[in-house]
Amino acid sequence: MLEVKDLSAFYGPIQVLHGIDLSLGAGEIVGLVGANAAGKSTLMFTLAGLRTHCTGQIFFDGRSIADLAAYDRVPLGLVLVPERRRLFPFMTVLENLEIGAYTRSARLAARRSLSEVFALLPVLAERRTQTAGTLSGGEQQMLAIGRALMARPRTLLLDEPTEGLAPVYVKLLFDLIADLRRRGIAILIVEQNVHHVLNASDRAYVLENGRVVLEGSGQALLNDERLKIAYLGL
Repeated sequence: MLEVKDLSAFYGPIQVLHGIDLSLGAGEIVGLVGANAAGKSTLMFTLAGLRTHCTGQIFFDGRSIADLAAYDRVPLGLVLVPERRRLFPFMTVLENLEIGAYTRSARLAARRSLSEVFALLPVLAERRTQTAGTLSGGEQQMLAIGRALMARPRTLLLDEPTEGLAPVYVKLLFDLIADLRRRGIAILIVEQNVHHVLNASDRAYVLENGRVVLEGSGQALLNDERLKIAYLGL
């Protein structure tokens, strides 16, 4: 579904990503972990088309998308749920969801998508007239994911989805991720909660200073002494 070859990214003259290779298969959950400033969010922004100063190749469903703008990647089915949600706080839950269905194909399916999102995330149906800024952190994260689902994604890029969430919402979020995978959506997830993400992932990559330094199944990495010592401090 998603394949990255020799991807490098830059902030001005500073190189942040160095020759990244990774893949995400259809219906897979793949985790991306590493210390702060390892380059995880930069990689997600680059995949979504929000960082354009890059070299290398990005393929989505066999098509090269490295030269496509972010708004041209979304209609293909590649959708980012950004870190810190990035909602419109003074707009209602319903209005935030409707904004997610901005592409032509998503607009045509908006009514069906909204019903599906409300069935999947009933708290959003209950809060549909409430402004997004008045929701709890967990509810806001569910809204951010619901907004992404309105775009009819085939692949979701989740950037730090559990940041600042209470434990009850962390569990709900990973239950939701498993449900989305069962619905056929591939998921690449950046997450500081290493135990949760590696337990949930089919495979995972570890980034250090913009390079992939470890990769393997989620369970194998969870039991890897190099990961425990170097990245978890255990």
